[in-house]
Amino acid sequence: MTTSNTSITLPRPLVNKILRHAQQNPDIEVCGLVGSSSDHQMDYYPIDNVARDPHYRFLMDGPQQIGAIKQMRDKGQTLYAIVHSHPTADAQPSKLDLSENSYPDAFYIIVSLNTKGVLEMRAFKQVENGMQEVELILESDEE
Repeated sequence: MTTSNTSITLPRPLVNKILRHAQQNPDIEVCGLVGSSSDHQMDYYPIDNVARDPHYRFLMDGPQQIGAIKQMRDKGQTLYAIVHSHPTADAQPSKLDLSENSYPDAFYIIVSLNTKGVLEMRAFKQVENGMQEVELILESDEE
């Protein structure tokens, strides 16, 4: 698995879980966390969106977010990425995403349902003046 500030590699089963979560909730911004351990074991932790208007923004349920962080610690993982979807917008950080970004060490993964057929998933890293896109590489199932 390769991780740098210019690219990240995600295992295909993890990507499938993230995409399925977004597809099962097409009218709201779904959200969740990705934890990663030193041996590159990654898990997706879906978290309920409790925003007042979940169609246009996400706010993670606090107790679920704390529970996910505890599960990560129990597995020897740290926060790797914050995930959310855009039901009707492109997979680009919105002004709200930029202003509410408070985890500079985590990657941001955005899934867009605003496509025909194939979903769009893109990854970003916080930089001084906003977010910079990083290459998202899907790891094959073969070792």
